[in-house]
Amino acid sequence: MQSFRFLWVLIVLFSLPSFAQNPRVVNPGELNSPTTDADETRARLAHEMEKKAAKDRVVALKSDTDKLLKLSTELKSYVDKSDENVLSVDVIKKAEEIEKLAKSVKDKMKGPN
Repeated sequence: MQSFRFLWVLIVLFSLPSFAQNPRVVNPGELNSPTTDADETRARLAHEMEKKAAKDRVVALKSDTDKLLKLSTELKSYVDKSDENVLSVDVIKKAEEIEKLAKSVKDKMKGPN
């Protein structure tokens, strides 16, 4: 949340007109150029934001898959302790927890779309 606020401030700052700028000499070839420095800066910032979001998503995926491994190991332990006549409530809760986390991992892998 903090990084989004920071990026929002940057976007606002780069969007404001710069009144203290000196007049710029424009080459004739630049007149036909549809992009400006501000556009390039915005595009670069957007690209950097996407890269950071992707890195954050990978870190979260690694953490979640570590949790999945731990939960799966615990589930295996619970199942090994039960017999054919008794199915522990812990087994069902652990399976539901794994299912929920697995869905979260799947959604993160799909990306922000």
